[in-house]
Amino acid sequence: MSHVKKGQFVQVHYTGRLEDGTIFDSSEGRQPLEFQAGEGQVIPGLDNAVLGMALNDEKKVLISADDAYGQLREDLKRQFPASMLGGEEVTPGQNLWFNTPRGPIQGKVLAVDADTFTVDFNHPLAGKNLEFDIKVVGISDHPTQRMGCACSAPSGSGGCSTC
Repeated sequence: MSHVKKGQFVQVHYTGRLEDGTIFDSSEGRQPLEFQAGEGQVIPGLDNAVLGMALNDEKKVLISADDAYGQLREDLKRQFPASMLGGEEVTPGQNLWFNTPRGPIQGKVLAVDADTFTVDFNHPLAGKNLEFDIKVVGISDHPTQRMGCACSAPSGSGGCSTC
């Protein structure tokens, strides 16, 4: 029986939960997530979890924040002049897109006052321990799906860390 090795393409169905049981993502009703094992295309905890699994193996894996989206970083909270908004109104909790030399990134508005607004560029799951139920549904030496993102986030947005 073949087991997932570094460099192979693996297809998994998964459900991701927060520690309180809240589901934040799932492949249910979609094609499985495909990535090249051990190549850093997904969060480290998930990448490591599939190594050594066989076809149709299932497991539950607890992933610390450090092996998921990292700890919350204060340096990723930035303050900008309100004039940058060009008169557009924003409210705390709203997500905004920013163009950067590396491409567009999303940030969450934390606070707004007359002169400034503060944005958090941490990943929404940063600082959180995660639990995944995973099932290996395919193992191959070549990709079986069109390369791209399996989630519904815009391409390049980092929605599921595979785009």
